[in-house]
Amino acid sequence: MDNRFQVQDRYADGAQFIGGRLQPGTSGHTQDIVNPATGELIHGYELAGTADVDAAVAAARAAFPGWAGATPGERSDALHRFASVLADQEADFAYAESLQCGKPIKLTTEFDVPGTVDNTAFFAGAARHLQGQSAGEYSGDHTSYVRREAIGVVGSIAPWNYPLQMAAWKVLPAIAAGNTIVLKPAEITPLTSLMFAEAAKEAGIPDGVVNIVNGAGREAGEHLVGHPDVVMTSFTGSTPVGRRVAEIATATVKRLHLELGGKAPFVVFDDADLEAAVNGAVAASLINSGQDCTAATRAYVQRPLYDAFVAGVADLMATVRLGDPFDPSTDLGPLVSHLQRDRVAGFVDRARAYATVVTGGEAPQGELKSGAYYRPTLVAGAAQDSEIVQSEIFGPVLVVLPFDSDDEGIALANDTPYGLAASAWSRDVFRANRATREIKAGCVWVNDHIPIISEMPHGGYKASGFGKDMSAYSFEEYTQVKHVMYDNTATVCKDWHRTIFGDR
Repeated sequence: MDNRFQVQDRYADGAQFIGGRLQPGTSGHTQDIVNPATGELIHGYELAGTADVDAAVAAARAAFPGWAGATPGERSDALHRFASVLADQEADFAYAESLQCGKPIKLTTEFDVPGTVDNTAFFAGAARHLQGQSAGEYSGDHTSYVRREAIGVVGSIAPWNYPLQMAAWKVLPAIAAGNTIVLKPAEITPLTSLMFAEAAKEAGIPDGVVNIVNGAGREAGEHLVGHPDVVMTSFTGSTPVGRRVAEIATATVKRLHLELGGKAPFVVFDDADLEAAVNGAVAASLINSGQDCTAATRAYVQRPLYDAFVAGVADLMATVRLGDPFDPSTDLGPLVSHLQRDRVAGFVDRARAYATVVTGGEAPQGELKSGAYYRPTLVAGAAQDSEIVQSEIFGPVLVVLPFDSDDEGIALANDTPYGLAASAWSRDVFRANRATREIKAGCVWVNDHIPIISEMPHGGYKASGFGKDMSAYSFEEYTQVKHVMYDNTATVCKDWHRTIFGDR
């Protein structure tokens, strides 16, 4: 193991970060962190139990008055320091993310980590711009204005596919707005979330503002969501688990933000740049080994380009290099676990009964056999209502289907329960604009697929959830809007009183 980051030594005192210090869990159950590229054990730790969640919520509640009472400038300065600490530790973050997830080091170095640093810097600036409606005399006799106030302790749950970025997406808008937070990462990928919280402490963010509990969903996660002192829950993960989170959260009448599954369509019209579409489809379907809720999963290609698109994607997928995540030349790493690899393989194997696997569709042998690898896979000939078209696979699998008219292409793009992201490929601005209007998704790219930026919101339609991560729009989730109204007349008897008692 690389000497820069000795996991067992760093987290020997435990993998829970509560009130500014590491401590062990108390559930009585242990969790292994496994390198998915090799199957080797990285570290084992004791999971958080309900008592640890209670302690973390108590720490966040105690820290809330001081943090919420800080000026926007003070919170902004702390977040700027936070971004600087993260930037100084970029190499360690990239290494740890690749180690626990199997991501190629070029992906963590060029995407996950710099994206997180940028997101932190963005919220450092945004912390100073929590504005409401301008003050004014809207009734004629009163001055009204709007306050944005922090809501309290936030309890968030993040997934395993982007542990660092998801920790940032949950923590940053919450604390920039003056809230405190308890974050439960996925228990199989806890390392960079812990590092993120440690970096916040190093930057001078007060103890208790950022807390991490690493526990099982049914114990620690459900207890966090239902905790009476947690006023808001933000969850990113699968739609079925999101429904369970919603049931618990609504039972206690707390605010809820859900970013759930996706099945992003990739719509290629017959006037598109074919080479650009082929390159875009391979990159967008294979990013993070396809473990991305916005990844291109369903390519709909207008019939004149269909055959050439299928051939081009298959040829390009065949050049993608699987290998050691720490080899700079590796393009595609393993899936996060053997369990996830087998789940993806199951979708493809079942599809052989009704579709054609054009390329891929297998785990590599030889040196990579012990890892959770799966070859880039292209499937053609599936029906629109088939499992592989309708269900979220979360692996390096792209399904391609033809369409004839523009009406049909857009209808097919909308024909799943999901609506998180999509893309449209055309040289015709009117055609592309129609697609952006009519495709029901929270983000629609034109002639590209996957880029995200801190200044723009991320969130879905339909079964992909509601609410926004990133951007200033995320503050809508993490602030309470209060109307304040002053009487300007200084009169004892207001004209409207007569509607309750007396005469004019």
